[in-house]
Amino acid sequence: MNEEHLNLWSLLAGHDDRPAVTVSAQSWSRAQLRTAACRAVTGLRALGLARGDAVAVWLPNGPAWLQLLFAAADLGVLIVPVSTRYKMPEVRHVLEVSGARALICPDVFLGQDYAAMAAELAEQVASLASVVVLPQAETTLAFAAAVPAAGPSGAGQPADLLCCFSTSGTTGFPKLAAHDHASIARHASLVGPAMHYQPGDRLLAVLPFYGVFGFMAALAALAGAAACDVMAVYDAEDAAVMIDTRGITHVIGSDSMFDPILRCEGHRFASWRRLVQADFVGLTKEVTQRAAAFGISATGTYGSSEAFALCSFWPDAATTEERSRAGGVPVDPTMSFRIVDDQADGSGAALAVAGQAGELQLRGSNVLACYLNNAPATAAAMTADGWFRTGDLARAEGSAFVYLSRMGDSLRLRGYLVNPAEIETVLMQHPAVAGAQVVGVRQPGSGDLAVAYVLAASEDFDEADVAAYCKSAMAAFKQPFRIVRIDEFPSMNGPNGNKIQKRVLREMAAQLVATSMTEKD
Repeated sequence: MNEEHLNLWSLLAGHDDRPAVTVSAQSWSRAQLRTAACRAVTGLRALGLARGDAVAVWLPNGPAWLQLLFAAADLGVLIVPVSTRYKMPEVRHVLEVSGARALICPDVFLGQDYAAMAAELAEQVASLASVVVLPQAETTLAFAAAVPAAGPSGAGQPADLLCCFSTSGTTGFPKLAAHDHASIARHASLVGPAMHYQPGDRLLAVLPFYGVFGFMAALAALAGAAACDVMAVYDAEDAAVMIDTRGITHVIGSDSMFDPILRCEGHRFASWRRLVQADFVGLTKEVTQRAAAFGISATGTYGSSEAFALCSFWPDAATTEERSRAGGVPVDPTMSFRIVDDQADGSGAALAVAGQAGELQLRGSNVLACYLNNAPATAAAMTADGWFRTGDLARAEGSAFVYLSRMGDSLRLRGYLVNPAEIETVLMQHPAVAGAQVVGVRQPGSGDLAVAYVLAASEDFDEADVAAYCKSAMAAFKQPFRIVRIDEFPSMNGPNGNKIQKRVLREMAAQLVATSMTEKD
């Protein structure tokens, strides 16, 4: 790897006529994507964006998303991805935290009027100076069609922040984990070969680019001169058909996504060679075994918004059972990990006993540059000697690590990692709610169900009314399975004051869910 000249644009060098991204029946070559990115350089400049500014991208997967990313890399502009699942309060938070000066969105997506929502946000967010709307019939942003595509400006620098990803926060809204240009380019250039891409291979790009998993999957494919075949909305049968008819060679996702695909009848998956899965619902072993029956090489992986997705893979020589686990050998030889004891005083100490479980801590270029505009959170995430605290429980296994679970209370809801505080904050904004605690109940094969326990602010508390409010204020995957009124939260008086016993709430929630499921049957 020639790191001296490594930048995002180097991932598109060569193989000009090979497809870079395909949507439905339309395809854009690597050369065409570069040309589109050059046009976007001119367009972003025309919006007044310069090095150090931020632009929010509220788009579904497609060439326009990648066009903007490469343009931003050239200008030294920060891309702020916005989930297409987010509702207005969530989008507004991301815009305000990032200080985005421009927002780029579709006019309509999945029946939602994004243009109208963007216009409303422009009136509410002080930093937002421009809104650019991509018509539904268009696939790349022309900006001013009469403006010729200029070449790359070269204004951006390797240390410039290039992209940030939403991650669970402690204040009720996500933090934004920001990575610099050089680190993103380096990681993608390493993951590409690790995925065994060959020119002409095809990735089923079903994971959204606004998340670190789908983002890095797409860039690694481009690094390997492979094409990203976009699937706008996931459906298992449709995915199986695309794999067979388009000659898909690689698919990256979660066990909950792969399990139904591999169960679809009448498919040979003859072209499919490589499957990389995250453990979201505990089905990785079954998926690995089923993939092997089709001749597909499957491996578990590890990643996060703060440390990139696809940080590690298991060696090809590992057993099927070993390869089904989350974790693996770091893809970057300069990335280090250690397992530390979770001491009561929070200091932590390197474990002396091999194989003992503790907190996974990471160090290397894959680790975030900062939490955007949140210096206290950045400082708290790092140890005094420069290691990133993942908050994940793991154990070392030679040169590899095995991810075991989250150490905190985060929930895995439909594949998304969510801090309960995000849901609690929305609940507390309803006038009938005086207090809220959210816990998860693991459902084998589907992940967690969120159950909310609330203190009522008045006697006319109505669960259906509060649930309807949640539906309007946050993404569907965050909405609680039940919202239960409770007289007081179970608590214990400890040395630091009263502490709510979430363990008791989890037990209550587990019984509630079990009863509900029994009644349904």
